[in-house]
Amino acid sequence: MKEFKSFFKEVGGNEGTLCHYSTRLDTYGCGCAHDCKYCYAKSLLDFRGLWNPAEPAVASVQKIKRKLLKFKECGKVIRLGGMTDCFQPAERAYKVTYNTIKALNELGIEYLIVTKSDLVASDEYIEVMDRRLAHIQISVTTTDDELSRTYEKATLPSRRIKAIEKLQREGFDVQLRLSPFIPEYIDFDVLGKVKCDKILVEFLRVNTWVRKWFDIDFSEYTLKHGGYAHLPLEKKLEYLDRLSWDGQISVCEDVPEHHRYWEENLNENPQDCCNLKR
Repeated sequence: MKEFKSFFKEVGGNEGTLCHYSTRLDTYGCGCAHDCKYCYAKSLLDFRGLWNPAEPAVASVQKIKRKLLKFKECGKVIRLGGMTDCFQPAERAYKVTYNTIKALNELGIEYLIVTKSDLVASDEYIEVMDRRLAHIQISVTTTDDELSRTYEKATLPSRRIKAIEKLQREGFDVQLRLSPFIPEYIDFDVLGKVKCDKILVEFLRVNTWVRKWFDIDFSEYTLKHGGYAHLPLEKKLEYLDRLSWDGQISVCEDVPEHHRYWEENLNENPQDCCNLKR
């Protein structure tokens, strides 16, 4: 087992400026078993030989705890799962995320979990997570289980949706994170029936590596920003119009001009695109 030493990061640059929760703690690193073909983290690490999905590096719980003691007074929300999924299969063996959650609870630090796994909704984790501190976003990229197998190795979408609905019933601050939002992969009737109060939309960002790995039509991704190709705002609005969602809608955005548009015209909480309950 290789130790993951770069587990804590305060994201800077454009992303750090726009994101309200730019403090990230990755309990596993340098690889994720989900190995999604659209993953921006994979695209940044793979060509440097730092991506090993079969055997991700594992952070030290004791070192995480020492870091959190210094972080206690900051009053921020820590995001669990920035460059890798904190609930990927390695968690079943090493329980680093489980023990990190316990440490965060003891220190009274809020945490935002972002995952493509239904493990977060298992009874074991429901018991340990503090409803006053925990915020959970479960990502869904398609409503078709068989299609998902062709480009990601995460928990099947139908199981993720059940996990979202379970956490909703259990009283957690939970969101369906449509990330990345790939309109042609979504059955909007199925999506509209999910029993969850909130949805967060994040559109696909495309670079050279994503084009190489992910087999979709990129012809509409004509806007260039930050080293990525994006959908133009008019296309994003067109696809958002297809969402039949009765609950709260927010958009997570990397393009500054688009970010301002969502703040002013769509996001449920203009001050927080994640729309966390705090």
